[in-house]
Amino acid sequence: MTTRQQIIRSRRWVVKIGSALLTNDGRGLNQQGIANWVEQLAALRRQGYELILVSSGAVAEGMSRLGWGKRPSALHELQAAAAVGQMGLVQTYESCFQRHDMHTAQVLLTHDDLSNRGRYLNARSTLRTLLDLGVVPIINENDTVVTDEIRFGDNDTLGALVANLLEAELLVILTDQAGMCDRDPRQHPDAKLLHETSANAPGLEEMAGGSGGALGRGGMLTKVRAARLAARSGSATVIAAGREDNVLLRLAAGEQLGTLFLPDQQPIAARKQWLAGHLQVRGTLTLDAGAVRVLRESGKSLLPVGVKGVKGNFLRGEMVTCVDEAGKEIARGLVNYSAQETQRILGEPSNRIEALLGYVDEPELINRDNLILC
Repeated sequence: MTTRQQIIRSRRWVVKIGSALLTNDGRGLNQQGIANWVEQLAALRRQGYELILVSSGAVAEGMSRLGWGKRPSALHELQAAAAVGQMGLVQTYESCFQRHDMHTAQVLLTHDDLSNRGRYLNARSTLRTLLDLGVVPIINENDTVVTDEIRFGDNDTLGALVANLLEAELLVILTDQAGMCDRDPRQHPDAKLLHETSANAPGLEEMAGGSGGALGRGGMLTKVRAARLAARSGSATVIAAGREDNVLLRLAAGEQLGTLFLPDQQPIAARKQWLAGHLQVRGTLTLDAGAVRVLRESGKSLLPVGVKGVKGNFLRGEMVTCVDEAGKEIARGLVNYSAQETQRILGEPSNRIEALLGYVDEPELINRDNLILC
């Protein structure tokens, strides 16, 4: 099996669909197109894929409903359009997925949700639970409340951040273009499609050209940047034409469609590197010999029963260091409970967390996916 086939057949996909596709280039929701993409997603779900849908289109649909022919520049008008358009967008998705006996969930995010470590973990836990339940999360930027300071800027970036959030192996960006070309095809008719490239290959941004159309905030340049962002967590990215017949099913079958951007590292290694180098340590957990052995030899999560001491004033989602009883650093990770909560549950089995705190966020103090050995 080739590298491309291995990546394409990975179990967790984030699929992003752009505004131009979803709204027939601004003429209102593309009902037939949405039904077709949903039918493909349903078929992939039956094959065992875990799917997260990142959908644009709320602002464009709101503009159509309000009779606006030009995308507004004022933030409050964009927010109003998003609020109106989100209603039609979600209703359409819900009715289409129901035809296939599938449940969906609307999730609206802002950049602040993914930069705040506690809210990052909350979003991650919720989305993982939805996937475990067989529900398809439909994610969009929360355009009704964002400001210029906290907005993602485009849903390509949002798709990449969601791929990072859920350790998805593949980000699929469906657009109105066939993929990434070696030159801007709008200016160079002889431009050639790139079938496969490293996400970090030099010169990609220059090849991508300028911004997109009037409806969306993205363009090929934002898609290249999204592929690079996804690659930081080990996710591959495919940019492909959403109007191709059965594009998702043909991708899953291994057909060479669009452009595949390959990461330089495997997902686990990339995430561990991110944890190790990009967050400040806020506290210290002292582990007993049994917990040290489990982390080193078994690669398991850290449970509160193996913790003997707590230092610092950290919050849920912040980075802590784990040391043995001699003070030697063993690991670092994102903690699921605050320092005060950890003090109350240290040394206790996980089935006692609810009795001690009155609630349970996670059975682990640090999940193994959020922990790196030193």
